[in-house]
Amino acid sequence: MEEYKTVENEASDYFIEKKSRFIGYVMPVKTQDEAVAFIEKIKSKHWDATHNVYAYVLRENNIQRYSDDGEPGGTAGVPVLDVMLKAGVVDACVVATRYFGGTLLGAGGLVRAYSHTSKIALEAGNIITMAQCSILKIDVDYSFYERAKILAENCKANIIDTQFTDSVSITVSVKENLQPLFEDELTQASNGKYKAEFLYSKFDKA
Repeated sequence: MEEYKTVENEASDYFIEKKSRFIGYVMPVKTQDEAVAFIEKIKSKHWDATHNVYAYVLRENNIQRYSDDGEPGGTAGVPVLDVMLKAGVVDACVVATRYFGGTLLGAGGLVRAYSHTSKIALEAGNIITMAQCSILKIDVDYSFYERAKILAENCKANIIDTQFTDSVSITVSVKENLQPLFEDELTQASNGKYKAEFLYSKFDKA
């Protein structure tokens, strides 16, 4: 079963290194157009920055791009990209903005600083695992609702929607390889009274 890691949210973090301010931005992206648009947004926001270094990795066609944006070759974009690759993160774009503080960091110092900028940006964006999941719906009586929630938790299924009417309609996302377990547990727990209705498949947070 194919799984991959990405970031959950657009986010940012920063730190100061020898008076230089490094700001790491990250955003989940699916296409080059989305990545470029994010890069341009950050560049516009920090038009007065000394450098706006970036890197992005896309699942589609295994695309990897980076830019040193004026920093010495190999000291900025590559370290940002390397951190992403070592974390196994795809479908994400990181922009590392630097405001020069007057003290040169040297090649090694730049590599460490941009690596750290990428790391804190990814952490701020919250790295998650995405997997092929089945979206299922179950309609249960109110008396079975709490039991259904526990059953979902035990099968590592995420409840993504709950509707309360005459009965309770619960929509869950469960990894495809755990779907048979979830359905079997539901049948046993309810003595065959309830069955899950398959709605569709999608990549979802595992």
